Amino acid sequence: MAPLILEVGLALALVSLASLLAAKARVSMVSLVILAGMAVGPHAPKLGVLDLRFLKSTSLIEFLGQIGILFLLLHLGLEFSLSRLTRAGRSILVGGTGYLLINLSLALFFARLMGWPMKETLVGAGIMAISSSAIAAKVLIDLKRAANPETEMILGIILFEDIFLAIYLSAISGIIMKGAASVGEAASAALVSVGIMAAVFFIGRKTVPLLNRLLNISSDEIFLLVTFSGLMLVAGLSGTVHLEEAIGALILGLLLSETDHRRRIERLILPFRDVFGAFFFFSFGLAIDPFALGGVLWLVLGAVALTLGGNIAAGMLAGRAGGLSPRASWNIGLTILSRGEFSIILAKLAKVGGLMPFLQPFAALYVLILAVLGPVMAGESRRLFHLSRKIMGKTPGPGGVKPGAGAAG
Repeated sequence: MAPLILEVGLALALVSLASLLAAKARVSMVSLVILAGMAVGPHAPKLGVLDLRFLKSTSLIEFLGQIGILFLLLHLGLEFSLSRLTRAGRSILVGGTGYLLINLSLALFFARLMGWPMKETLVGAGIMAISSSAIAAKVLIDLKRAANPETEMILGIILFEDIFLAIYLSAISGIIMKGAASVGEAASAALVSVGIMAAVFFIGRKTVPLLNRLLNISSDEIFLLVTFSGLMLVAGLSGTVHLEEAIGALILGLLLSETDHRRRIERLILPFRDVFGAFFFFSFGLAIDPFALGGVLWLVLGAVALTLGGNIAAGMLAGRAGGLSPRASWNIGLTILSRGEFSIILAKLAKVGGLMPFLQPFAALYVLILAVLGPVMAGESRRLFHLSRKIMGKTPGPGGVKPGAGAAG
């Protein structure tokens, strides 16, 4: 037991160090925690009592990481509600649809061009198409752009992605878990999974008054125990109906978002999401052989270039539809350029489903590059915008802003 506890303690220390360095460097902790996991593992040495190979604790760390996925998806569900969807309205419909159509189409084209099989193509497209809402939110805060004219559109796109992610994850989970081999079988499995999710969500919404009464608990300790038990039971039962456990957590989050206790749940589970979520990213890195990254380097660089072009085009399209200036529209694409936690969740799902192993190093390197590149390019968006205008032979107006559209930082 002592070596096991020591290894888990060492993993926590490495995660903490990576998080501290990320905070100092003002980059996403996701990338550095994955790097920390990749730096150790089976290829690493044993230094006295410190076994950097993590041979005894690998399965436990993976289990803790699985709990991390449940908390990440539960929190995602809690952040979304029908009232927010109604308020965001046009921003979600126009910006979100255009953004996803462009990025998903490019990702599917890239995967098919590379000759990936059907399941790998669907997972790879998801890895490339979904931006990181956590990194995008951090960029908006760090760059003090919360009041910028394009921010409403950015938040609308992020919310639309959350809705799409719920459906896409459910569909992909059904395809992989049921072992669909043809396009027809894949479509059938996806429809069944989405149908199950929709039915559970519809029935569950009818129980919101009951949930409000059940969760009317004054003690935070008992409240957490009830919430945790519900999370584990719903996630576990999801596997019995051919849904990934994470989808069960997402559905529970969507249901709880409609209750009066949403804010309390968010506040209390946040530390658990962060701790167990860090274990998830660390365990993902732990399973990757860094020496295998060279085999996907050119593949990843091509995917990054395609994503950058697609994001800028999608941002300009969404901004124009929303009546924003070219500068503000440019900011949209660069602010949501980073990929992160949900790309890794899809890659992990591919591993569980026994898909081709190249998806793990591909996702790791792809996320690492964009998690660092995104915030840097967003911070330099003004210079990059003017550079692009010079290259195209266009001269932007004062600040690159149309009258009445507001300034973009």
